[in-house]
Amino acid sequence: MDVVSDAISAARVGLPASNRIRVSGSWCSRIPSYDGMGFRVLLEGSCWLLPDDGSAPFMLAAGDVVLLPRGTGHILADSPADGPTVERAVPFDLWLDTHSLPVTHDGPTTLAPASPEPPGSPGSAVEMLCGKYHLDRGHAHPLLDEIPDIVHLPRRTGRHPELQAAIDLLGREAGASRCGADVAVPSLLDLLLVYMVRAWLAESLADDHCTARWPTALGDPVVAKALRFLHEAPEAPWSNEELASRTGVSRATLARRFTSLVGRAPMAYLTWWRMSRAATLLRDSTASLDTVARQVGYSSPYALSHAFTRTFGTTPGRYRTASLDKHTFVGAP
Repeated sequence: MDVVSDAISAARVGLPASNRIRVSGSWCSRIPSYDGMGFRVLLEGSCWLLPDDGSAPFMLAAGDVVLLPRGTGHILADSPADGPTVERAVPFDLWLDTHSLPVTHDGPTTLAPASPEPPGSPGSAVEMLCGKYHLDRGHAHPLLDEIPDIVHLPRRTGRHPELQAAIDLLGREAGASRCGADVAVPSLLDLLLVYMVRAWLAESLADDHCTARWPTALGDPVVAKALRFLHEAPEAPWSNEELASRTGVSRATLARRFTSLVGRAPMAYLTWWRMSRAATLLRDSTASLDTVARQVGYSSPYALSHAFTRTFGTTPGRYRTASLDKHTFVGAP
């Protein structure tokens, strides 16, 4: 697998959850912070998002996407909303009972253009998709850690066509009682997450002021190639010499570029990734410790257990037991 796929797979737990919402007139709803990665997709109309961290509110138009990688609390409203209005904001769970679209229609829904009326105009309708993914942050990949608390991806002609295609498909599937929807919607939500992360990477590379390492690392031909080798076969007996040879540069060049952009030397990153991969296998499968050890490049369960305990402060067995009851996730703001 590639780095982005592995980073998402290692952190995401269970199926994503989503709701489709339609509202009009004057409204204001509060979504508290939560342990997960959320998203908002505006399908029709326009509205405002007010972050809890005090940063400036911003308007969303039809086709816009917001990614909330750490479940940051915020308010959605028909206008920038003053203090008293914010204080009276309806909790999202209660608001959802009134404004969630029922599963009653079978026809396709196309993405509507932004409303020509200003936000909050009488009768103006807003339709959006809200969802979240449960994350295991115990061994989150640093790529995900670098994503800002709020990523706004405005719809622009010609930008991120795959993301817009996924939004259009979700607009047709979510909330519609169509054959296969129970399979299609979670799959499309997973696809949406990949495309949102890709879009952030592309936007970061184009931003001269971005300080995140991973967009640059994945854009560097040598480092990206080395990462791909390590992620495709973490169980292989890698060495600095072998990895440098496979990437076509000297050992010193690889070490310098890799460490500068990734933040770890190649073999240190490999050890960390093997442990993260082992944690995912222990969490999501019933494979024996011997099998897990071989899949991540360790010759015996004892060798894996020693490295795992050193990394996570607990044994593989205790980690697996603790994971069984830890990840239950219901509902979707």
